[in-house]
Amino acid sequence: MAQKGFRRADRVSERIRSELMELMIRGAVRDPAAKDVVVSAVRMTDDLSIARIYVRVLEEIDADRQGLVVEALQRASGFLRHELGQRLQLRHVPSLEFYWDEVVDSALRIESILEEIRDDSDAGSEGSK
Repeated sequence: MAQKGFRRADRVSERIRSELMELMIRGAVRDPAAKDVVVSAVRMTDDLSIARIYVRVLEEIDADRQGLVVEALQRASGFLRHELGQRLQLRHVPSLEFYWDEVVDSALRIESILEEIRDDSDAGSEGSK
């Protein structure tokens, strides 16, 4: 009997994330555009047919490079899917869809906006003294 609170899709997602990270660390994807990739999250559909994989790169990169990273991983998706099938021994290996993880970028934008507000607030309070 499955544990309550943990869907099978969540367990499979975490295993896929772990295995993909190991493959990336080992350098299994030889495309230079996919260098230094970090798998930040994997979201599975409930029927386990599609794995949406969210990735980042260790250094700051522009939007063009982000697109190149995702394209490189899409090109390698057949190879990665084959490797996952051998490692996870699932009856049906999900199709892999790669996306750039925007969460960190959004957090940085929010932080810079808050910093501007603090700076404006500090400048306004100094001017009234």
